[in-house]
Amino acid sequence: MKKLEVKTDSRVELVFNNYPDSVRKKMTSLRELIMETASEIEGLNNLEETLKWGEPSYLTKKGSTIRIDWKSKNPNQYAMYFQCTSRLVSTFRTIYKSTLNFEGKRAIVLQLKEELPKDALKNCIAAALTYHKVKHLPLLGM
Repeated sequence: MKKLEVKTDSRVELVFNNYPDSVRKKMTSLRELIMETASEIEGLNNLEETLKWGEPSYLTKKGSTIRIDWKSKNPNQYAMYFQCTSRLVSTFRTIYKSTLNFEGKRAIVLQLKEELPKDALKNCIAAALTYHKVKHLPLLGM
């Protein structure tokens, strides 16, 4: 497997450390899934992990930003957010309507008590991280 260069903002770790214990494990699993998926994408050598609106965010040169977060107002769920002006969530909804839950045009909503639907999420993550290369393809090439 190729080496992915990840540039991490040190403030990201503080955000993860401030999640409640029950949430931190799920958020860390989601973070690891993003890193794993990025490392498997041909031609993707750099991933930036930073904070956008105080939330862990993942960026690539040819992709659309992915943000992940848990909010205390919805304590049983956490989410992966995408740019609402992109075709990402509408495409994910078409393909994974029976597998994933969505919030409008901006998020995949996950439940803390459920296993991560890894295969579906990896496809969604890959589409977001390569969005500018696949946005012209039917169903983003998924």
